Order: sequence, then structure tokens, then C-alpha cells
Amino acid sequence: MLARAGVASRREVERMIGEGRIAIDGKTLDTPATLVRNLRGVTVDGQPVQRTEQTRLFAFYKPRGCLTAARDPKGRRTIYDALPKDGKLPRLMPVGRLDYNTEGLLLLTNDGEFKRALELPANAVPRTYRARAFGHVRQDQLEELAEGIEIDGVRYGSIDANLERSKGDNQWIEMTLTEGKNREVRRVLEHLGMEVSRLIRTAYGPFTVEGLDKGRLAEIDRDTIRDFRDKL
Repeated sequence: MLARAGVASRREVERMIGEGRIAIDGKTLDTPATLVRNLRGVTVDGQPVQRTEQTRLFAFYKPRGCLTAARDPKGRRTIYDALPKDGKLPRLMPVGRLDYNTEGLLLLTNDGEFKRALELPANAVPRTYRARAFGHVRQDQLEELAEGIEIDGVRYGSIDANLERSKGDNQWIEMTLTEGKNREVRRVLEHLGMEVSRLIRTAYGPFTVEGLDKGRLAEIDRDTIRDFRDKL
């Protein structure tokens, strides 16, 4: 219920309960197992939770140098610092993560269940990246990634990788994957002897960063969301 209302993902809600931030009728919840049938009397950080009327999805061009997080103990800039402050946006959660130095498409939604569906490996939603990397790699090496690869005991699934263009020791490589493990693109290319100097996520499923300037946000229309959900 709390995830659907856009409070946070299920995992994040569990963490918030552990921190004593969620209450019902003034009584702090102490276990995620508590059954919440409706949102009457539910508060987060002392503020009433309102039910989300409809699923909303936004495409955001995350710039380099900000965290995919609500807050940072070190005081670094987060995606929420970059979002508009006009009060018109619902509470938004990121779909997946982009690390601090990765830029490009980050989907944001107010629907925790939709967020989870987009992230689930079983749904195999493709993510596409363009990497500028220093070093040398052959197309046949990249094609072998379609069979998956194991690096330091971690197994990465099939990756569709293509060498786009080369200029001296700098290569532009496009990679599409469905698992989205932590730093997957960087680790795979480093394993191939490449040093990534720039990484851009250009697409997540049918949604792309095309037409978005850095730091800009665009809402995806309801019909597009519905058509995509029907295919999951």
C-alpha cells in the first residue's frame, strides 16, 4: 500500500519503518509485517500520506556529479537537488540507479509497484548505454558478451555490444543489457582492458533521453505508460 502510494519502494519502506519514520494514528510502526489496509491515519515523518490517484512516469536527464539518492551523509548533490522545486511534482522514486559519474536517462515514478516491475530482472527491460572508453577492443570481443561473462565471481548475462566509432585510442561503444547490476558496463569494459571516461544511459525500455537537455525533466503520457505496462 505504501509503495503504491508513492512513499518509497518496498525495500525503502522497510528501512523507513526500521528508522521509526512511519506511524499509524500516532503509533510508530515497528515491523514491516504490519498490514496497512488503507492510508487513513498513516504518516511519514509526521506528514499524512495521500493516496496516489494515478501512475505518473517522468524521464529525467541525470547530469554527472549527482547521486541517485534522497540524501547524502557527505553532503553531495543528489538528483532531488536537480529536480524542479515548484511544488507541482508528486513524490518521485528513481527506477534503478545511475552512479555518481554516469549521466543520461533516469526514469522517475510515483508508483512503487510500477518501479519494481520496471526493475525486476524477470521482466528483462532493456537498458542501453553509450560509453566512451580509452583503449582498444575488437568487435568480435564485444560480440562474445552476448554469451554472458563472469568477472571476479559475478556472472553478467547477455550483453549486446557494438563498436560505434574510434578516434585514436578513444572508442565509443553502445551496450544493451537487461540485468543492470551495479556498475555493470564499467566493470565489463574494464575487464576487456578499457578505461571508461564517459558513460551515458540513452534508453530504458522504449523510453529514451532523446530531446532532453541535461538536468531536464519530461513527463511521459498516460497512453504510453499503459501500452508499456500491458507488455510487461
